[in-house]
Amino acid sequence: MPEKMSKGLKFTSGIDELPKCIKKLKADGAHIIVLLSHNGFPQDVELLKAVNGIDICLSAHTHNRIYSPVEVNGARVVQCGCHGAFIGNFTIDFQENEIKSCNYELIKVDSSVPINPEVDNLVEKALKPYHEIINKVIGHTNEVLHRYNTTNSTMDNFLLKAITYITNTDIAFSNGWRYGAPIAVGNITENDIYNITPMNPPVSTVELTGVEIKEMLEENLERTFCSKPFGQMGGYIKRVLGLQINMRIENPKGHRIQEIYYKGSHLDLIKTYKVSFVTTQGVAKKYGKNRKKHSHNAVEAMKAYLIENTEFSPDKIGSFRLV
Repeated sequence: MPEKMSKGLKFTSGIDELPKCIKKLKADGAHIIVLLSHNGFPQDVELLKAVNGIDICLSAHTHNRIYSPVEVNGARVVQCGCHGAFIGNFTIDFQENEIKSCNYELIKVDSSVPINPEVDNLVEKALKPYHEIINKVIGHTNEVLHRYNTTNSTMDNFLLKAITYITNTDIAFSNGWRYGAPIAVGNITENDIYNITPMNPPVSTVELTGVEIKEMLEENLERTFCSKPFGQMGGYIKRVLGLQINMRIENPKGHRIQEIYYKGSHLDLIKTYKVSFVTTQGVAKKYGKNRKKHSHNAVEAMKAYLIENTEFSPDKIGSFRLV
């Protein structure tokens, strides 16, 4: 996100702050403590091991589908998937200000769930100004476009192809985003495009050496697969187009990448490559030189790409491969 949006803010794990909050809540008369957290499931498990006094943790961020609460240090932890596809339902029996029994179910939201007319009316009212882009078809896909894979993503394959198309580059990078509801086989609407990158970030280019590309990817792999939960930052693996990375997740920090191929040959670590990207998570500011902002933002790039490539088909070979 733009730096201006986080100016003056500090983000912590909560380990130091939570005990003080729990102590104050109990002093104010609270009997049951419910924690709403967006740390991520591995991080919340680690947090709850270190903090006493929490009864229920409504976890988020990593989009786990937890069908039965995971108990950690007396706390019941749940997550409910993503994109409103599931609802978590707790039934709790309180006796003498304590939880005596607790039942939980993860309910799939599909056509079997009856429509609530009042809520449906509110949704229709909210969507009314956007009917034009919801119904405007700008292309087609012959595969589901999604972000449900930790390593490779058909949705981001489409985004990166649009970015390389508009910048005339061979290599592109973007965030390992988790959000963005899947786009079904068939029409791609203008609304779908905004679903992929709702903030419509600018497209940029930068010159990176092969050494920088390898270092940047190793850093990202550590932030994704760090053995210590609080060392895991961001979302999935950074999305890449134009490179084939052979890796081992279980290897130590800085040694996960075995090989990087570019156009069928090993990436030249000394050579400089012009690459395209979106956001500083795509390529952090500390990497590269001659960083330039392109005239197109992400949404415009995808629209322009579909004008020339109306029938989209994702690459069959992913950029990351476990070896």
